[in-house]
Amino acid sequence: MSTKVVEVKTLKVGKYVVLDGEASKVVSIQTSSPGKHGAAKARVDAVGIFDNQKRGLVKPVDAKIEVPIIDKRTAQVLALMGSDIQLMDLETYETFEVPIPDDLSDKLIEGAEVGYIVAMGNKKLMRIK
Repeated sequence: MSTKVVEVKTLKVGKYVVLDGEASKVVSIQTSSPGKHGAAKARVDAVGIFDNQKRGLVKPVDAKIEVPIIDKRTAQVLALMGSDIQLMDLETYETFEVPIPDDLSDKLIEGAEVGYIVAMGNKKLMRIK
C-alpha cells in the first residue's frame, strides 16, 4: 500500500485520507477547543473515492493518520465495452479496464484522452481532457 502518516491537524477539506482501509476524500473537518483536562479533538467526514461510502472519524488533533499517495495519470480510450472502458496509459503503455462513471458515460469516445487516478492499487476514471 502506498500511504504516508501525518497528523490529523494537517488535514484539509478536499485532501485524501485512509478510513477503514479505503482511500477517501475529506468533505468536512470540525475541531473542538481543548478542555480543562483534554486535548482538542477533530471530527473528519469523508467519502470513499472508489465506493462513494460516507465515513467518519473522531480523533485528537495530534494523533497520527494514514494518507494515501494519489497518482494522477493520463490515458487514451481504446474501447467502450458496456459499463466498462478499456484504457492505455500514455507513459507505460499498460492497458487495463475500469468502470465508467455515470457522469462521463455519454461523453466518452474512442481515441479520446482521459485523466485517471491510482490509489492503493485501485484505478478510477476522473475526467475527459
